[in-house]
Amino acid sequence: MTTTTVTAVPAAPSDLARAHFAAEFTFETDCWDVHDALSKQPDFVLLDVRSPALFARGHVDGAINLPVGKIVRSKLEDWPQDTLFVTYCAGPHCNGAAKAALRLAELGRPVKIMAGGVTGWIDEGFTLVGGEAAG
Repeated sequence: MTTTTVTAVPAAPSDLARAHFAAEFTFETDCWDVHDALSKQPDFVLLDVRSPALFARGHVDGAINLPVGKIVRSKLEDWPQDTLFVTYCAGPHCNGAAKAALRLAELGRPVKIMAGGVTGWIDEGFTLVGGEAAG
């Protein structure tokens, strides 16, 4: 059997793989789950951490625009300390959601990233609200 670059490094043992993949869900959610939750009674705050101009062009309905540089303790005082924040940015090519998540974690706030961001949202067939559709 020929070894490829895929199999050159063996897969982790099942117990380690289970722990790794289970842990990922504590750090992120996806567009589909966010969309479903927003259609019900959301139990989190969705933060669009892009610029106000990009937010105005198109964003997830129900999201609040709070760019990374504006994430400070005083801006979070309206929400109880245990409020879960879900951050998103432009998409997988953008690390703004991770920067925002790090900032929220540094402020002691529970946080997850919405994997895929705006790009993932559109890829799932969901619409944006605002001016021109982004993407």
